[in-house]
Amino acid sequence: MTTPYHPPVKRSLAIHGHKTSISLEPLFWDLLKAAAAREGIAMAQLVARIDGERIKADPAPGLAGAIRCWLVAAQAKAGEVSPAAPADASSGAESGQ
Repeated sequence: MTTPYHPPVKRSLAIHGHKTSISLEPLFWDLLKAAAAREGIAMAQLVARIDGERIKADPAPGLAGAIRCWLVAAQAKAGEVSPAAPADASSGAESGQ
């Protein structure tokens, strides 16, 4: 696995027969590849499944963000991480304001 502090890398995938480009940090590409391997499916198939889930959300997040969230949620479900409660974006607590 590469260092987690690396800028996003853009890759092209075909989702439901349509080509799309996704920018993710190498850490997330590595996690996505491992998740697809665990499930015995191609990475593009996993991304298509995540895409199908995300478009049901209101409002639907961007695909890259949905992939990141799905990966963290999958690790939490497997007991690998403990997700924190969602932050209140309006409070400014994250930015120290």
